[in-house]
Amino acid sequence: MKKAKIYIPNKSPMQSGYGKTDMWILEYETKDPTINPLMGWESSSDTFSELRLEFSTKELAINYAKKMKIDYDIIEPKKRKIIKKSYADNFLK
Repeated sequence: MKKAKIYIPNKSPMQSGYGKTDMWILEYETKDPTINPLMGWESSSDTFSELRLEFSTKELAINYAKKMKIDYDIIEPKKRKIIKKSYADNFLK
């Protein structure tokens, strides 16, 4: 059976915006990855590992996985703590 993970990607560390973090991704797990002896890259003969499907909601991704009879794991996103700061706090300590 094929196995996949469903998750929301993290924001890019290169930018401060949260673009492309609202879509749920269904990504297949790689079976038997091998290391290329010449270059040292990880490769696989499993072409499903190259497939990434995007869904607007978690329910759509789950329904697709059930319809295609794919075993899946859901990775819930962690909520970020927002600490409100003031510029004046730099001078009060």
